[in-house]
Amino acid sequence: MTELITSSSKAIELEDRYGAHNYHPLPVVLTRGEGVFLWDVEGKRYYDFLSAYSAVNQGHCNLRIINALIEQAKELTLTSRAFYNDKLGLAEKYVCETFGYDKALFMNSGAEANETAIKLARKWGYTKKGIPEYEAVIVAAKKNFHGRTTSIISASSDPSARKGFGPFMPGFELVDYDNIPALEKALSNPNVCGLWIEPIQGEAGVYVPAEGYLKAAEKLCRQHNVLLMMDEIQTGIARTGKMLASDHEGVRPDLLILGKALSGGVLPVSVVLADDEIMLVIKPGEHGSTFGGNPLAAAVCMEALQVVKDEKLADNAERLGKIFRERMSALIKKTKLVTLVRGKGLLNAIVINDTPQSETAWNICLKFAENGLLAKPTHGNIIRLAPPLVITEEQLHECCDIIEKSILTFDNK
Repeated sequence: MTELITSSSKAIELEDRYGAHNYHPLPVVLTRGEGVFLWDVEGKRYYDFLSAYSAVNQGHCNLRIINALIEQAKELTLTSRAFYNDKLGLAEKYVCETFGYDKALFMNSGAEANETAIKLARKWGYTKKGIPEYEAVIVAAKKNFHGRTTSIISASSDPSARKGFGPFMPGFELVDYDNIPALEKALSNPNVCGLWIEPIQGEAGVYVPAEGYLKAAEKLCRQHNVLLMMDEIQTGIARTGKMLASDHEGVRPDLLILGKALSGGVLPVSVVLADDEIMLVIKPGEHGSTFGGNPLAAAVCMEALQVVKDEKLADNAERLGKIFRERMSALIKKTKLVTLVRGKGLLNAIVINDTPQSETAWNICLKFAENGLLAKPTHGNIIRLAPPLVITEEQLHECCDIIEKSILTFDNK
């Protein structure tokens, strides 16, 4: 019989004793979620302002998604891709029609989807562009975050992701983000097969590029016959006020990479979308996953996306995001602790007036938790603030009050 956890200290002790120490969580032990709320094992309720890194855009335990999960789980969960199943084709059709592509390749985690995109871009480079074998280059942006596999960190500039994990995979070139001349120079190399970027760098601290950057990147890719690989795992599925963050500039990537909220946070589902010329370069046996495209994931994915459409979550994110940034801009005038707010839709961050090595932002997040709101710093002095997209305007203002109260109390110490 499974032991019942009734205290935070017991749960933390167990994880510390038996789990790998590859995360540094806030000392809050959660046991239940509903909509925008989370409860800890002692029964305290919190507003969720992290949304599992934008995986629960549709709200915690969305009933429609949970019911889709339950109904499919009663029938069939996994066959592997050794056989067809009756849900995968429906899900492939649904996502292709939703995002406007010929083909979909389902995987599980976001990192797996990025690995898939890397392989597709390289194979296309060799078979379609004519790049000499083993000389393909993928251009990535500094401060990116695409996952933590060994090939993905080969394209990272983050020391914490790289130190002690080499040697690294060749075939990547890093350029400054939001720098069009740097892109132009890098993409002129005839061996470049792909440009791999995030439309907003979320993990780096919600860096929003200048207007026109994504469109210029798309144009340069067309000019140099390079695939535009857009990682929308964190920014996609209505988070920034449109279904995709790249929609803000009318950009259509050659490879669209999605995950996280693709399932509403119910189970790992990711997908890469592309047209036939790109997707069909991979043949049977060259790529796959036992769980990728399983019928349970397929059923959940379709319902999760339909919830986003039916509840107009992109419109809600667009409207409330403006209100949130207005409130945070007003807060900046009241305190020297917060120097900047940036973001798009309901993917936002505030920058704390301290060094990345300080613990100020961490301590502010502890104060948030004390006052009933959960958020977490990234890169030391940046606090990402991203609630589920089902949040109401009234709830948003209540959360802004908590953020303001917490920071001003901290500021006055």
